[in-house]
Amino acid sequence: MAELQNDRFLRALLKQPVDRTPVWMMRQAGRYLPEYRATRKQAGSFMDLCRNKELACEVTLQPLERYPLDAAILFSDILTIPDAMGLGLRFATGEGPIFDNPVRSLADAKKLYVPDMASDLGYVMDAVSTIRTNLNGRVPLIGFSGSPWTLATYMVEGGSSKTYSIIKAMMYDEPATLHHILDVLADSVIAYLNAQIQAGAQAVQIFDTWGGVLTPRDYKEFSLNYMHKIVDGLIREYDGRKVPVILFTKGGGQWLEAMAETGCDALGLDWTTDIDVARARVGDKVALQGNMDPSILYASPERIRQEVATILEKFGKGSGHVFNLGHGIHPEVNPEHAGAFIRAVTELSGKYHQ
Repeated sequence: MAELQNDRFLRALLKQPVDRTPVWMMRQAGRYLPEYRATRKQAGSFMDLCRNKELACEVTLQPLERYPLDAAILFSDILTIPDAMGLGLRFATGEGPIFDNPVRSLADAKKLYVPDMASDLGYVMDAVSTIRTNLNGRVPLIGFSGSPWTLATYMVEGGSSKTYSIIKAMMYDEPATLHHILDVLADSVIAYLNAQIQAGAQAVQIFDTWGGVLTPRDYKEFSLNYMHKIVDGLIREYDGRKVPVILFTKGGGQWLEAMAETGCDALGLDWTTDIDVARARVGDKVALQGNMDPSILYASPERIRQEVATILEKFGKGSGHVFNLGHGIHPEVNPEHAGAFIRAVTELSGKYHQ
């Protein structure tokens, strides 16, 4: 593999000195870019795009052609694991993901298995190695997975949900069934992320998109415990380099201390927790990634630059900050505004690292 020319993202995650704050965006390869929409059309469907290593590589690299980003993130979907378990995933226009065979009972749960990473999910690893080769050392490549709790919400609900009524009823009435599902998912995520690392991912992120819908007690039991299990099972050094692990629970600001105890390297922050408060709470235990409200990108470039300056000032001096949005970029954002955001980070952050 080519020598890494820009490693400031990996260094910041490990709290090592950097010349400026690194920046990337969740969903940076996506619908806000006209070139992405063109490639997606060419692929035919979203999952066909994920399964075509050349096209997945193309869309992963598109934002890097436009912006001076410090990392690329694998183009894929969090639902690849449940899809590989044979739950009949499809994407309905305007409805999001739907599972034709949801997991609703202990009998359903007992049919779940850890997918074979080479045969069932080999297309993801092919995409990882293709992207890594094409990056040619420009920036590091991030691999990712959904958290067990987040994957389970889709698998049990049968798709997206506003109330989580089915999975929460299972959690309260049949906790053993849900624990069985989460256990199989945690084992699957460990195998999946380790396979991504062996294929070329240089850092990994666990997206716990729906952890914030739980009570503190239930978050620890049904979400955090399983992420902890994953962190314990991951390859943490590969190819002569440490492989940093980022945990991101949307709406999880109240649990930062507990998340930092898992042994991860960094915590993703959404926009509902101030970064100075988060830094004071976790100290030097972990790096922090985030946390600008994605909706700021609807504002003028001047206002975006102001917000970047505010967040940089709040984090303050020293390493351990990866600048990102507090969640993914919205599809309607003007690409010029995304460019203004990234440019502001690269221009304004140097003084915090002298």
